[in-house]
Amino acid sequence: MENIPEKFLNQDGTLNSDALIKSYTELEKKIGSMITIPDENSDDACRARFNRAIGVPDTPNDYPHNELFDDENVRQEFYKIGLTNAQVEKIYSIAQEFLSPIISEIFAQQKNANAISELKKFFGSDEKMRDAFIAINEFGSRFLPTDAFDAMCTTPQGIQGIYKMMQSMEPHVEIDGDTNENLSDEQLRRMMRNPKYWRDHDAEYIRKIENGFKKLYS
Repeated sequence: MENIPEKFLNQDGTLNSDALIKSYTELEKKIGSMITIPDENSDDACRARFNRAIGVPDTPNDYPHNELFDDENVRQEFYKIGLTNAQVEKIYSIAQEFLSPIISEIFAQQKNANAISELKKFFGSDEKMRDAFIAINEFGSRFLPTDAFDAMCTTPQGIQGIYKMMQSMEPHVEIDGDTNENLSDEQLRRMMRNPKYWRDHDAEYIRKIENGFKKLYS
């Protein structure tokens, strides 16, 4: 028994079978609790034990959620490749750092597109909207404080508000088509600020203004 460790021997040198059995039982438990790294031939049970041991959640829905990047299909892919919650949190953090500015820019572009669409609907067409912008810019430059005008122009509602304000303040200079009255340059240009000229393209109203300039400068 010279090759048997002393812990398995009695004081008289005989084999301590109880100590040997106890040690063997503990070794079995330890081996049974060991986790095998799965390979392509491993079964589902082996993979499940390994995933549970390293911190992979029980279901894809148990992964941490993220307001910007959360998606059910993405969580399924995380689960398929066996990512842990800590790894998913790190992925979200990296995405937040590098992709948030891009997403913010996309949101801003979408917001601008929506604003233009809303204004085009309000004014009636691209051409009328462009004409309105020119008139609003001239009106705001003349009658509104710069800071207030700039602030109002940041939203479709603000631009519409300036337009309505402009309409309420615009002079409505009307002349009969057959009148011989000669209008001044200033009066004619005031008429040009009337929505009938720049927005509605009223043919009769435009003709009156053209005739007025002809009379004035012919």
